[in-house]
Amino acid sequence: MAAPPAQARPGTSMERMMAVSLKPSHLKRYKDVALLFMKYGRSDLVQEAGLDDDVDPALVVSGSEPEAEQLAKDLEAMGPTFVKLGQLLSTRAEFLPRPYLDALARLQDDVTPFSFEEVEAIVEEELGVKMSKAFKGFEREPVASASLGQVHRAVLRDGRLVVVKVQRPGIREQVIVDLQSLAELAALLDSKTEVGRRFEFSTMIEEFHKVILAELDYRKEARNLEVLGAALVEFDRIVVPQPVGDYSSERVLTMDYVSGRKITDVSPLRLNEIDGGALAEQLFHAYLQQIFVDGFFHADPHPGNVFLADDGRIALLDLGMVARLAPRLQESLLQMLLAISDGRSDEAADFALKIGERKPQFDETAFRRRVGDLVTHTRGATVAQLQVGRIVMELAQHAGETGVRLPPELTVLGKTLLNLDVIGRTLAPQFDPTASVREQASKLMQQRMLKTMTSGNVLSGALEMKDLVNRLPSRLNRLLDAAANNQLGVKVETGFDASQLVVGIQKVANRITIGLLLAALIVGAALLMRVPTPYTILGYPGLAMLFFLGAVGGGLVLLFQIVLTDIKQIRRGDADRKMALTARTNGGP
Repeated sequence: MAAPPAQARPGTSMERMMAVSLKPSHLKRYKDVALLFMKYGRSDLVQEAGLDDDVDPALVVSGSEPEAEQLAKDLEAMGPTFVKLGQLLSTRAEFLPRPYLDALARLQDDVTPFSFEEVEAIVEEELGVKMSKAFKGFEREPVASASLGQVHRAVLRDGRLVVVKVQRPGIREQVIVDLQSLAELAALLDSKTEVGRRFEFSTMIEEFHKVILAELDYRKEARNLEVLGAALVEFDRIVVPQPVGDYSSERVLTMDYVSGRKITDVSPLRLNEIDGGALAEQLFHAYLQQIFVDGFFHADPHPGNVFLADDGRIALLDLGMVARLAPRLQESLLQMLLAISDGRSDEAADFALKIGERKPQFDETAFRRRVGDLVTHTRGATVAQLQVGRIVMELAQHAGETGVRLPPELTVLGKTLLNLDVIGRTLAPQFDPTASVREQASKLMQQRMLKTMTSGNVLSGALEMKDLVNRLPSRLNRLLDAAANNQLGVKVETGFDASQLVVGIQKVANRITIGLLLAALIVGAALLMRVPTPYTILGYPGLAMLFFLGAVGGGLVLLFQIVLTDIKQIRRGDADRKMALTARTNGGP
């Protein structure tokens, strides 16, 4: 452990921390992150950030290179904030290689449950009523326990079966402290390291801050359940449990109980009893509508959050993590997916560049080559090998490596589709997600167009049309009067002297005129060569030779004038540059 601040050695990393506003109270977290960097081969970040003096290299486990699964375990050991951070990193394909992304995407936060006495105290504090009066029954043992909370089955007074999600005690305070530590470290890495300046860790931590605090407010999750349930009401094979408003608060969420099992825990016999292909198709269609029509989708459909209900429907659970897409981004993403599914690599690259931000080190040739290889490989894949989510994630990774920063929504979309690929193939091994995209494309576009035809948009367009119709007669009358009075003109604003432009045009016109005259002399000389005359020059008709010699002389004079003028302009330009340089050297503007 490093010495206290008062005893810090001059020049140690503790003093460097103080210089960049890092807090000594967060020293343990700084060391945990620094050890994690060193363990996974990024000791250069630790050294550049100035954290190496307070980290004992002996604490880093030596031996073979750590496996991707070990990173997930290390993050689990560091606490709930880092579990959620790992889940966020699994959506950022530009940061980590694919094996680490896969390991983090499977990261689950099953932890030891907290006591029923704490559950009871939180529920009564949040609902303002004794648990025995609010519920007819409440199971003491949780059905699931995660890093942020745990879930219990219960029965309301009216006999309605529900589950109650209760937030872990003290978790908000712990998360806030960890977020502060991460924000300080991100600012240090961004200012001190080249990798930080490239990836802008502070921006990523700000995004993470919003996501995890939203998950800690169960009122937002209740609203997400209502919005998604209303959006998917037409899908008869999908169910979204609805919240019980009077029994929900910031730290307690009560919602419908759905009896079923995780999709990956369903036995093959049970899968044979249901129409897996129809379920997979409707589930994929529902997500396409969420993403490309509604612009609001369940962003964490891993197998633990997707149940096969006892009645044969698919249940979507845990809407703490959702994503939203702007209309323009929706259209570009849909066009990009269609281009990929049709094997049009150039168009896929164009749409990716349209929604991305090009960095100074962007290599367009390498990016297009990689996209072309990706799409070509996709076209040669079998149905069992094809994964839309994987393609999107690899596209994001290639973009990051070649200098294009794609919006985070794209990698969230990739992770969502990747999870859907797994679920779809569990329900129907031969399910083809790209075929589903192509088949639903026209319907999605129709739905998008109908969505824009809202009463507000129609009314706004009608008002603009009314304004155009009202103003059109007077504007047309003024236009016709100006034309009749010869007052119609075009105003051209230029950033240079118009008189110099006229002089330049005159010079060009003069040279063209002289050139035409010389050409006429040459043509005339050629025609007169066949007309015999008593006067000859060098044995040729005299008049024809005079025309020819005159054309040669005029051409030489014109050529001399052009060269002389160009030399004068070059010298004048050099003189102007020297004057400007002298003025800057002497402190001029």
